[in-house]
Amino acid sequence: MSYNAINIYYFSGTGNALQVSRWIKDLSIEKSIECELFDISKTDHSSLVIPSNETLIIFISPIHGFNYPPIMLDFLFQFPKGNNEVLLMNTRAGMRIGKMATPGLTGIAFFYAGIVLRAKGYHIRGVLPVDMPSNWISVHPGLNTFTILFLHRKMKERVTRGVSRILAEKKYFRAPIESVLDIAVMPISLGYYFVGRFMFAKTYFASSACIDCNLCVEACPVHAITKVDGRPYWTFKCESCMKCMSNCPKQAIETAHGSIAIVSVLFTSVLVVVFYTLFDHYFFKLENKWLEFIIESFLFLAILAIWYRLIHFMMRVKPIERFVVYTSLTKYRFWGKRYKAQNYKS
Repeated sequence: MSYNAINIYYFSGTGNALQVSRWIKDLSIEKSIECELFDISKTDHSSLVIPSNETLIIFISPIHGFNYPPIMLDFLFQFPKGNNEVLLMNTRAGMRIGKMATPGLTGIAFFYAGIVLRAKGYHIRGVLPVDMPSNWISVHPGLNTFTILFLHRKMKERVTRGVSRILAEKKYFRAPIESVLDIAVMPISLGYYFVGRFMFAKTYFASSACIDCNLCVEACPVHAITKVDGRPYWTFKCESCMKCMSNCPKQAIETAHGSIAIVSVLFTSVLVVVFYTLFDHYFFKLENKWLEFIIESFLFLAILAIWYRLIHFMMRVKPIERFVVYTSLTKYRFWGKRYKAQNYKS
């Protein structure tokens, strides 16, 4: 099919998906094809109008826990029916080894999106993963400038090549080995969706460097940050897109590594022992490992929520606030810079 327009629906935290969307728009201008970008965090589902069949639709979002984040999953599920051809894309955790860009994993994102969109009448023309710089500095050190620029350059070439192939009325799919690896991490992606993302939501806090500008509250794409006791407070709606941490003008937002370590030790060494002793005595002995995992997960989240609220309240005491800050790896320069795609010319 010959396309006369491109509609890109994207979700972006630190700007990777937006950057890729802009590369595609630049390519469309070169080819004299109209291209429009839609930020799904600002798009009302009820106002969506499906364009003509000659319009290529592209969905692009970061990968969180080997899946699209809930905001993109919900958007796909509520997207109206149509008959257009679709290109599925993502930005996933890219790294560098020598002159090679090491790939991240897509997990079940393309499988879920493909099934949902096929059921709505769309035709999947291709899938294109993009290994942009990993921005999850809560989990690993930030990447250096050379690596970031290297990945931008390599991925711009991949995006241009892949999208050009689609526009030339060809298909673009991954190597079969990638699909095998994505299926292999499916249990992790499901675990993250039901448990992991809620745990990470309670690891962010604002230090005394916060100037109460409310930028994090106002810019959060999923409205997960509120104010409690006059301080930013992260709710379970947080999707760890890192937008708040990367955009804070005072770099006041940190990850509470030390606090999480303490509650994890308390949970595993004391609370679980006490819980199972009482549970087995008054109810029944757990034999089912899945039931045990579910109970432990919800128990941990409950304890974590209480602990997070307590620490949030106690951080008004300076020594406690300093302890939380200086046991956070994101506080230290060796952990690397906070990442925003727009800061790097590629």
